[in-house]
Amino acid sequence: MSDVRQKIRMSDAEVAAFLDATRNLNVATLDRTGAPHLTTVWFAREGDGVIFETYGASQKVVNLRRDPRVAVLCEQGVVYDELRGVSIQGRAEVIDAEPRLSRLMRRLVDNNHPGMTEDQIEEITRQMVRKRVVILVRPDKVLSWDHRKLAPAGA
Repeated sequence: MSDVRQKIRMSDAEVAAFLDATRNLNVATLDRTGAPHLTTVWFAREGDGVIFETYGASQKVVNLRRDPRVAVLCEQGVVYDELRGVSIQGRAEVIDAEPRLSRLMRRLVDNNHPGMTEDQIEEITRQMVRKRVVILVRPDKVLSWDHRKLAPAGA
């Protein structure tokens, strides 16, 4: 591995902090022809993986039930020396059964809608689990980069 690649890699703690501070997750699944299907969702970190919610009949869920391979990406930065990101390749699990569905959905609602009361979180969670599922992405490979680490010392 090149010295630059090693230098810009994030530690596990940096990856976790970056994911916790990021809201948008690009999700790539494979359609029936093997072509990528790409969408963006809100998410939350769950253990060493990530979770997101979507309608149970969405194309991503259809694709993941057929083939659980998935790639997800979070990124930030406008200019080269500010670019940061985490890319995860893994397998997705569709969670559509209680009580796990409600527990993880509540985690997503709480994470992505700060400032809500407990009653509001519970009500939105109850509404969402009627037609939505949670997808848990278990990582097989995690790649990360933080180009801010390339800045000269003392800069």
